[in-house]
Amino acid sequence: MIEVKDMTLTYSSGKGVFNLDFSLDKGGVTGYLGPNGAGKTTTIRALLGFMKPDSGTCLVNGMDTYTHAPEIQVNLGYIPGETAFFSEMTGAQFLDFMMEMRRCKDRKRRDQLLEMFELDLVGRIRKFSKGMKQKLGIVTAFMHDPEVYILDEPTSGLDPLMQTRFIELVHQEKQRGKTILMSSHIFEEVEKTCDNVIIIKSGRIVNKSDVASIKSSQRKGFSLVVKQPEKASDLFASAGFEVKRKTGNNLEVFISGDEVDAFVKIAATLEIQNLDIITQTLEDIFMQYYREGDEAR
Repeated sequence: MIEVKDMTLTYSSGKGVFNLDFSLDKGGVTGYLGPNGAGKTTTIRALLGFMKPDSGTCLVNGMDTYTHAPEIQVNLGYIPGETAFFSEMTGAQFLDFMMEMRRCKDRKRRDQLLEMFELDLVGRIRKFSKGMKQKLGIVTAFMHDPEVYILDEPTSGLDPLMQTRFIELVHQEKQRGKTILMSSHIFEEVEKTCDNVIIIKSGRIVNKSDVASIKSSQRKGFSLVVKQPEKASDLFASAGFEVKRKTGNNLEVFISGDEVDAFVKIAATLEIQNLDIITQTLEDIFMQYYREGDEAR
């Protein structure tokens, strides 16, 4: 449904995206991760047909995104990183305007979404809170029941309850065979919704993987309170483990999946007063790719 092949798109500053290569199959949810300035928004602009690549191809449902932008956008749902509306319109007027522009007459889907996100359309948009504007953006993106969604920080400004409902909505759309590319800084959101992850750094893709594989490659971490922290630190470090000295008698030790036996044997020689498992998040893994890149330079 989405195919980007050897795409480069640069600005006069020299920044941009370079030789991007990825594809998204029907019925999948892919997280597009990277810090501000990494190239996520530039990629999205190319996918929406707002900018023409310098080289390579950028296709949605087999159509070139720049030359066929109007046809693609009729069947595409988009939430921008920063939503902008006709602020003097009411919420109802704006949705009516968008439905007419898309030649969409069925209000059933729209009404379901309004109820799901508890959005009251009364009043001019300029008086809406950030959360209300974000809900309006979600309803706008989903109400015409498109085949493809491109979502840039979709839950920004939403409270935890509405974030949960958005995750439920993404799961529903996935089950209905929709294709979703989602840029997000909320790693818990990515873990709960995405099948695959693409990590971009400085305009280049540094990793593509399914979420399950990334999570299975996580380092294991242990927080220990030991009677002799200096001895424990030396023993773990000599075995090649990453050791972080915390306050008092507390240590944090990180190991890979095949080092459990060695860790247990060392731990058995120590007087351990407390032991907890440190859960590594997708964010920890994401930052690991960035640290590795910095070390390579």
